Amino acid sequence: MSDQELGQSYDCRVRDEQLTVGFDLDLTLVDSADGIVATYVAAARSVGREVDPNAVRATIGIPLEESCRLLLPGVDEEAVIAYRQLYPRLGVRATRLLPGARAAVDAVRERGGRAAVVTAKIESAARLLLDHVGLEVDIIAADRYAEAKGAALVELDAWALVGDHPGDMVGAGTAGALAVGVTTGSHGEAALRAAGADVVFASLLAFPGWLEAADVVRRSA
Repeated sequence: MSDQELGQSYDCRVRDEQLTVGFDLDLTLVDSADGIVATYVAAARSVGREVDPNAVRATIGIPLEESCRLLLPGVDEEAVIAYRQLYPRLGVRATRLLPGARAAVDAVRERGGRAAVVTAKIESAARLLLDHVGLEVDIIAADRYAEAKGAALVELDAWALVGDHPGDMVGAGTAGALAVGVTTGSHGEAALRAAGADVVFASLLAFPGWLEAADVVRRSA
């Protein structure tokens, strides 16, 4: 994308002079799928149920309470409690940084900006994951999904949200922020575009170079 195209696409998304970029956490910055599935299976068994691991993977990105209502109806409240008790032991240790994640966060901070994690996870779980993978961010906006992510972006005066889930694109659109999709989760480019993505990458490896060009346009607009 050329500088001219960047300007045409993003001149209505300019925020204050300080760059603030939000990042989703699960399957955007970290590969947490195996840990989530392992925790879910154990939590389901603790309340007398079995759950399909593939069905669990398909719900990654939506709030835990919502996924438990879908997958474990009737015992969903007990499953949420069990999951949160088990996650620090089963989920966190199986999580790894995704390729390009550290460089993407560093690219924002090196430009004098703020890197925010905007996630459906509760704050304690998000902090455990970030500490485990050794990734430092400036802000955590937790327990947010879709339009609620948009509210967080407005509060932060954020310029963009980067995420793997259509709900992230909806959140960005709600806030009038730039919606940056990555296909590192369960959703392909078509699904992210349909949900409002302005640009889509295969991974965060492409993000730093793109940000350099896009931020030049942002600052000059």
